Amino acid sequence: MSEPQRRRNLDLFLAHLDDLRRQLRGYSKIYVICDNASFHKSKDVRRYLEDWSHRIQIHFLPAYSPETNPIERVWWHLHETVTRNHRCKTMEELTSLAMEWLRYNNNYYADMRNIFALAA
Repeated sequence: MSEPQRRRNLDLFLAHLDDLRRQLRGYSKIYVICDNASFHKSKDVRRYLEDWSHRIQIHFLPAYSPETNPIERVWWHLHETVTRNHRCKTMEELTSLAMEWLRYNNNYYADMRNIFALAA
């Protein structure tokens, strides 16, 4: 059995910034694009950036920005195709329809997944 995925939190984000600094030593400046999770703007992150702002600069996406966040297009298509005005009687039935839609559209969104992986 694989290790459970770690939840996104402040400690994981700070560790990620440290990893970026170490792995990208050849770059004088590292630009990090973040969503608006509260820990991205926390006091601890601001303190971290006081020490490392010469190497790391954080840019925040607008709170809702489908044009700058490609996954929003996937969710929009899923909502339009499956969840809007559905007639499912149970959550299991709705989940099954959503999973079927995701499997069917897997190849269509392969390019977007590759973009997401590069941004992660």
